[in-house]
Amino acid sequence: MTSKTTNKFSPEVRSRAVRMVLDHEGQHASRWAAVVSISAKIGCTPQTLHKWVKKADVDSGKRSGVPSDVSDRLKALERENRELRQANEILRKASAYFSLAAAHHNATLPGHAIAGRAFVGLPRTFARIRG
Repeated sequence: MTSKTTNKFSPEVRSRAVRMVLDHEGQHASRWAAVVSISAKIGCTPQTLHKWVKKADVDSGKRSGVPSDVSDRLKALERENRELRQANEILRKASAYFSLAAAHHNATLPGHAIAGRAFVGLPRTFARIRG
């Protein structure tokens, strides 16, 4: 599955922009003022740059939250889990289909009983023990 958004900025540009915000934060009245100033220089929206800065704070441990590496691993595991559930569902349906087909085939053979009973002519008690 592909992402719905494109990554217009390379990871190097993102990390440099975050570093610039953190380095120049003291020269502005607030962090947001630094974000607005630097975002205009690199050509992204202030909200985007602010999101990158917050993500960098989480990854470095300065802010609480789930770090990127853990989040990426969780997404990969959820994707794998979803794919395995789909595969299991396909196998379950195929198994049910083929068991019905085998039961139908056995039911049409002469001398076989329907619903798992033994050969016709054997006592019912033997059919219960066997099946």
